[in-house]
Amino acid sequence: MNKKFETIIEDIYEKDCRYKEDSYVFVMEALAYTQKKFKRSKHVKGEEMLKGMRELLLNKYGPMTMTVLEHWGIKNTEDFGNIVFNLVENRVLSKTEDDNIEEFRNGYNFEEVFDSGYRKQLAKKISRMRSI
Repeated sequence: MNKKFETIIEDIYEKDCRYKEDSYVFVMEALAYTQKKFKRSKHVKGEEMLKGMRELLLNKYGPMTMTVLEHWGIKNTEDFGNIVFNLVENRVLSKTEDDNIEEFRNGYNFEEVFDSGYRKQLAKKISRMRSI
């Protein structure tokens, strides 16, 4: 990279203001998290990236995940794909011939995963704690 990351993100935001600049920082953090999770030094598939993002969002933001995503302008998994491909177009990330936006379409339902799914997961944890 010949520009600093922040400058590149500012440039991207000037052309595509759908997503807050913090969402790009998160995607880069999620990439590192996903590479570690799947023991990859470089490329991860879109499906793997979505799994890593889901896990990291729940770990970092818990019940506030939906609020954070709304603030960033992210409404569905395809939005993550748009961010990834904005980073590809600006040479922050690279892609293979097999990579495309379709990998990010309909990955999972945000309401199910981050709202009701989170509450179910929390209820199970509380139940286990009570039985100790």
